[in-house]
This record gives sequence, C-alpha cells and structure tokens, in this order.
Amino acid sequence: MLQRVVRSTVIDAPIERVWAVLRDFNSHADWHEVVEASRIEGDERGDQVGCVRSFTLRDGNRIREQLLSLSDSEHRSTYCIVEATLPLQRYVATVTLKPVTDGNRTFWHWESTFATPPGRERELRDTVARGVYEAGFANLRRYLERGTSTSSAGIAASAALALPRRGVGLEAYGGPEVLRPRDDEAAAPAEGEVRIRQRAIGVNFLDVYLRRGWMPSMLPVSEGAPGVPGMEAAGSVIDVGRGVSGLFPGDRVAYLGPVPGAYRSVRSVPADWVVRLPAAVEDDEAAALLLKGLTADYLLRDLGRVQRGTRILVHAAAGGVGLLLCSWARSLGAVVVGTVSSEEKARVARDHGCEHVIVTRDYRFADAVQRACGGVDVLVDGLGEAARAENHAALARRGHWISLGQASGALAALPPDLLIAKSLSFSRPVVFDYVATPAQLAERAQRLWDALASGAIRKPPIERFALDAAARAHERLESRASIGALVLLA
Repeated sequence: MLQRVVRSTVIDAPIERVWAVLRDFNSHADWHEVVEASRIEGDERGDQVGCVRSFTLRDGNRIREQLLSLSDSEHRSTYCIVEATLPLQRYVATVTLKPVTDGNRTFWHWESTFATPPGRERELRDTVARGVYEAGFANLRRYLERGTSTSSAGIAASAALALPRRGVGLEAYGGPEVLRPRDDEAAAPAEGEVRIRQRAIGVNFLDVYLRRGWMPSMLPVSEGAPGVPGMEAAGSVIDVGRGVSGLFPGDRVAYLGPVPGAYRSVRSVPADWVVRLPAAVEDDEAAALLLKGLTADYLLRDLGRVQRGTRILVHAAAGGVGLLLCSWARSLGAVVVGTVSSEEKARVARDHGCEHVIVTRDYRFADAVQRACGGVDVLVDGLGEAARAENHAALARRGHWISLGQASGALAALPPDLLIAKSLSFSRPVVFDYVATPAQLAERAQRLWDALASGAIRKPPIERFALDAAARAHERLESRASIGALVLLA
C-alpha cells in the first residue's frame, strides 16, 4: 500500500522569489540543512526535465532523484527517487507554489507517495514529513531571511540557470510584417545585472524607427542574428548577478535603457536601469508610463521650464506622451494647445487637460494656434518634416522648438536664419541622457509616481497586445488610429 505525506506552509516572500530558488533542482544543498552535498549528473542544467541530482545527506544516506516535470507558469515541479539507501520505494513528490492573495507571500504545498517495507510505514512517513518537508520549510525561511538582511548573492547563485523565453525579432528592416516570434534562452544575469520575468513591454515610436532601419547602429540585424526592439518593460525580478544590492527575486520592477531588446518574456538588464514599482501601479501601467512619463518630466521641467502661463503646443496630443504632457502641463498652470487627427482623439485630449484642441490631418495648424493663444512658448514636435513650416509659424518669439520624433519623416537640418527670425531655440533630446545615472532615474521616476498619485497626471488609455502580436501593435501605432499607450503582454 502506498503511503502519502502532505505538508503545506506559507512563506513570507513573493512567489517569484521562492520559485527562483526551488525551480533549480540542485539548489537544496544551499538551503536545506539535511543535504550535505549535491550535484547534477552529466553536466545538465538544474532546470532540465530529466536531469538527475545525486546527493548525500548529513546522516550518510545517498539518494539519486530525477526531475520529471517543471512548469514556470504553474510554479510546480515533480520528481522521483531513482535510487536511495533509504528504503523509500516508488517515491514521487510534487512541489506547488501559489500566491497568497492577502499579501506578497507564497503558499507552498509539498506532497509525495511512496512504498515502504512492512512495519516501517510510520517511521518513514515521519522521516519524510518532519525531516524533509517541515525542516525544509524552516530552512528555506532562514535562507531567504539571510538573503534579505545581507545581500542577494546566495539567491542569485541558486537560480543561475538559462531560462527559456519567448521573444519577437527581425532579421531584415521593413514594415511590421518583419517582426516574427522566436524562442531562445535567457542566460543567467551577469555581474551587475538583474534578470526579469517581463509581463508588460512598452511600445514606442522609437521601436518603429528601429524596425524601419533608421538607426541601424542601434539595432543591427542580419539573417540568423535577429535584432530585438523594445526599450522598456515591467515585471518581477527572477534573480540577480553578483554585485547587485537592494533588488531581490520577487521584487516588482520596471526599467528603461538605451539598448533595445525588451520584446522578450525574460531579459537581463543592468541594475542601474531598474526602478521599483509602487503597489498602486500595475505592470501594464508601468510599461505604458515609464519611458513616456520620464520623457514628459524632462520636457516640461528641464527643457520647456513650464510654469503658470507658459503656452505649450503638443502634437499627437492623444498619444501616450501627448496625454501625459497635456495633463501634467495643465496641472502646472500652462496654457495647453494640442493637435490630433480625429474628433474622438480630441475628446480624449480635452479630458486630459488640453485646453485648445486642433483637429487636423494635413499638418495645418499654425493659424489656429495663433488664434488660440498668440503663438506658443514651447512646441513639442513628434511629427517631423511635414510639419516644419507650420511649426515655425506656430511659435512665439523666443519660443523653444523641441523635436521629439519624426512620424512624417526625418526633420531636415534647420538653417540658422530660420531660428534667428524669431530668436528661437531648438532641441533634439534623447530621454536616456536625462536618466544617465541611477540617482537621476530614481528621482524622475519618483516624481512620476508622485504626480500619478496626486492626480497631477492621469493614466492614459492602454491598448494591450500579446507579445506574439507585436506586428499588429506596430500597425496600430503607425495607423495614427491609436489613443494613449500600447503595450505587449508577455
């Protein structure tokens, strides 16, 4: 008759942090005190289904166990004893984790069935229940507490395995159709890096420019060596590399960085790119907000120096950056003028603080701007060359022209005389130069979260696409029909 042992507990740590340890079939030597030494046979990975771990217990017993299944989505693994000096026969065990809904904790269920020699049923049930499972619960708690109070190096080492991941890349520049799903592996994080299980990925016009081949040095592509777009994402930490402090498995985070590669389900990035997420900000909201929100912050604060009475023109006012600019500038007391391409977008822009909305699809807006406010002090242009003459006409004297994008085509060089005519200034900024250090990134991100919490800015509408549907997301963005931000869900 098969014996059955079932034990469960709650661990005071996020599920991703607990799973980062337990999914490594060879990690028990790090955290379970009953294990003296352990190795994976045949140089296989500790997360490879079918791998065998051979270990010695502190009492001298030797056991070989095989990993039968591993599910990252269900946080579950099953294994069996292949050979042991302990008289446990036909032993099969399953570990299952589930998130606890009333806190950032983890429910851990551990059960097994096995046969024993006659007369030793109670003894061996107690050995498994108390000596393995209950002791294991206590040991892992202490292990995680040590990691939190000192450093994350031990946790990083336990999960330093390549992980399968889904991604989207391109082997040639072109239209949205060149974006194709692809599978590969995410290597363990290098020194100074954080490996993140990405749940939401921001889609930006910069991704479109990269896909078109407008910046080949930033995203080189070739057959057999696809480039992967994407500059920002949000999710939770899986593990960290050496030298990383203050970030732990399970932490909810978002990042943006100057190197593309975010269109993936798992990615390792420098810890310097990463910020923690407030509890009130969901993953998809963070992916929709971070790059765009920090862009709005430096445009208004550093370049535009927007304050009460400043007149600002925002093109694509119903887009992801545009809506944030409208609401934030209005909260600062600015006079906000925006251009949109439809009446539906005009309604959304007004709801987000755009006082004067101009509906145009032919890049004619300067006369309407002059009638609304007599010209603008700050102009945020994402349109590019097709709007060049109208932009110049819409600016007031001593106005500041900020070229942020080029949806209609690259903006040709401006002759000095064009600027001198109105004593204009011109900027072509890049967000990454305004978050060049961890301190700058943290300061701007905190200002964004604070503005969101206070109501100074409103969350934009979010359109969500599956990661594999990145091509459709690009089509939507380029169609000029989208409103708000677009994100990919991994």
